[in-house]
Amino acid sequence: MEESSIEESVASVIEEAKEVQEAVSAHISKVSSHEEPLRQRVRLVDSRIHSLRSSLDSLLSNKLIAPSLADKLDEDLQRARCIIVDGEASSLLPGHAQGSFLRMFLGPINVRASKKDVQLKVKEEYNSYRDRTALLFLLFPSTLLILRSWVWAGCLPAFPVQMYQAWLLFLYTGLALRENILRVNGSDIRPWWIYHHYCAMIMALVSLTWEIKGQPDCSKKQRGVQLFLQWAMMQGVAMLLQNRYQRQRLYTRIALGKAKRMDVVWGETAGVDGQLWLLCPILFTLQGFEAYVGLLLLRTAVVGVVSEWQVIFCGVLLVLMAVGNFANTVQTLMAKSRFKAKMRRTKSKQRLN
Repeated sequence: MEESSIEESVASVIEEAKEVQEAVSAHISKVSSHEEPLRQRVRLVDSRIHSLRSSLDSLLSNKLIAPSLADKLDEDLQRARCIIVDGEASSLLPGHAQGSFLRMFLGPINVRASKKDVQLKVKEEYNSYRDRTALLFLLFPSTLLILRSWVWAGCLPAFPVQMYQAWLLFLYTGLALRENILRVNGSDIRPWWIYHHYCAMIMALVSLTWEIKGQPDCSKKQRGVQLFLQWAMMQGVAMLLQNRYQRQRLYTRIALGKAKRMDVVWGETAGVDGQLWLLCPILFTLQGFEAYVGLLLLRTAVVGVVSEWQVIFCGVLLVLMAVGNFANTVQTLMAKSRFKAKMRRTKSKQRLN
């Protein structure tokens, strides 16, 4: 290629790049000018839905509307709400404010996806992360306990336990980040579960500085560590049950228009009767065992077996997390009970009519 020819080609490319940039800028400007009226319309529809639900509750409390009709209208409004929040229109709704936790790790970056398919990919990645970590939550502590009995003569070395605690810090930090991003994108995760992971992060960080006592009298000094590993195995079993059974129920609720596509499974929020009969005893046992481990750690500090401040701190955190988990579980079950009672009353009135 001759010198003059290459100069003409480069000049042509520069002009073409400028034209493309101007065309894209014009397109973005046009889209933005059309987006603002749509944004106002979406917010107006969402506001009307909330207003109608408030009016419906007021009419029902004053007995100015039949309960059966109120239930039907409430379901219709819920379906309308799901249409708005589950479609592309959701990107035009105001989202949850990004908290200090996200700003601390990511800076002032907007993590809200503009398209629904991107939001759903974030949710699927979160589900995959939970599936992977549930297996590790079960295998990691069980391996340590087996090696303790068969190889390490009943006394856990410090390094593998600290590796496990470092992995817990990584796990809970990853969960907290993903859950904060999901909330910004319209998920229904309860704030308590995010706060629970904040507490677990702090506990894992503190436990990394906790000196693991060895011989003599190793079994007595490491009793709290052993119970904590057993509790972690139970947590892994509960996570596997939630991931397998409750997610199927959540998909059914989404198909019926009773849940949003960005909703996720956590705790006992998506179970049905048969699953709750299996899951609730496990959850309550897990919470009781968590509180027991925390009280045991506090006891070992009080009687002077292991008196480091880390033991007291982790013991208090475990008790607080157990109480919070129990309160949220009971709150969810009571909400389910009220909803089922409401459905039974509606069905019985329909039969009488």
